[in-house]
Amino acid sequence: MSESPGPTTADSPWHVHTVNEKVKGWIERLGHLWVEGQITQLNMKPSWKLSYITLRDVSQEQSIKLTCSTQTLRNLPVPVKNGDRVVVYGKPAFYAVRGEFSLWVSQIRPVGVGEMLARIEELKRALAAEGLFDPRLKRPLPFLPNRIGLITGRESAAEHDVLSVSRDRWPAVRFETINTPVQGSQAVPAILDALRTLEADPRVDVIIVARGGGSVEDLLPFSEEALARAVSSMTTPVVSAIGHEPDNPVLDNVADLRAATPTDAAKRVVPDVAAELSLIAELRGRAAGALRSWVANEQRGLASVRSRPVLADPMLPITRAREVVEDARSRNDRALGVLVRTARHQVESLRARVNALGPSQTLRRGYAVVQVVPRDHTPPQVITTVDDVEPGSQLRIRVLDGSVTAAAMGVQKSPTNTQTAPDTETDTETEESTDE
Repeated sequence: MSESPGPTTADSPWHVHTVNEKVKGWIERLGHLWVEGQITQLNMKPSWKLSYITLRDVSQEQSIKLTCSTQTLRNLPVPVKNGDRVVVYGKPAFYAVRGEFSLWVSQIRPVGVGEMLARIEELKRALAAEGLFDPRLKRPLPFLPNRIGLITGRESAAEHDVLSVSRDRWPAVRFETINTPVQGSQAVPAILDALRTLEADPRVDVIIVARGGGSVEDLLPFSEEALARAVSSMTTPVVSAIGHEPDNPVLDNVADLRAATPTDAAKRVVPDVAAELSLIAELRGRAAGALRSWVANEQRGLASVRSRPVLADPMLPITRAREVVEDARSRNDRALGVLVRTARHQVESLRARVNALGPSQTLRRGYAVVQVVPRDHTPPQVITTVDDVEPGSQLRIRVLDGSVTAAAMGVQKSPTNTQTAPDTETDTETEESTDE
């Protein structure tokens, strides 16, 4: 507006836009403010660029509307929710078009519990960046610990739960219990001393740090940086059993195992003797069944092998081989007998032929063999031609039953020069062979 309007009257009222512009100017002169209150209504969606909050005064029934970017809410260490107490930093603004007032917020900080949670989240991010939460650093728990170290409050419900549940599961379990404060300023130093004591005891195989539920302020010692670093540097496995399932102190992240409750810690650390005995019985039954099945299979295989002819009658191959040898010998004997008989028949036939062609048979038929006896006392020679004899030669005439000595009175050739019959030649040759 170019100039300030005068006082309003019924005849000269201000226009709406005049009022809104004046209010807008008055409000914007306030500058940036820090305002504390409780969130009663939070309207935020990921797709929205701006989010809207109603901030209520905790002492009076008054409220103010806040407007901030959705990204600012996303970047908060701890997400805000309805009921949180916060301190906001912003500039009052008046939207003249609709005549609405709001506080444009650029910073939101939790107060009270929210502030503590913010510090815890910041510590978690720092320790995680150092690698203290790395799952590869977690040490495995022993299956059956020789002795369990327990750090908890004196005569607390957490102590009772851990001891009773553990002894119900394994009556012979042994504990080394150290009672310490579990809240307040003395809690962390006492817990650190107890951890060092149990770490130095070689009988202790695992340590349980247990506490029942409580407020964020009660559980704050278990989110102290000194305790987290001490647990991460230990060689004995540590189980964190702090509060209930929703509680998540820093100790849960650095411990080797996080249990939802002290009772859950006892169940995770101490095996159930009944369940283990049942498992052993089941495994023994399965092993016995497997052994019986194996023996049955082997028996069936042995019976199958024994049913084979070679094992049913071990002498069978020898008997069969003997039968083959005897059969071969019998066939050889038969073949040899046939061969001998055939040879004998051949010999007899040849003998008969020789006898039939020999000199004796010729002599038996009335023939005679005439030999000339040389005067030089050489062996007699068979006469085959008249040229072999001279008149006056001494002759030897062989007949069947002896010989006759004679002299050649004369020699006369036949009218025809006929050779001696083959039978005569054969007889003469045979005779010569016989005489020789």
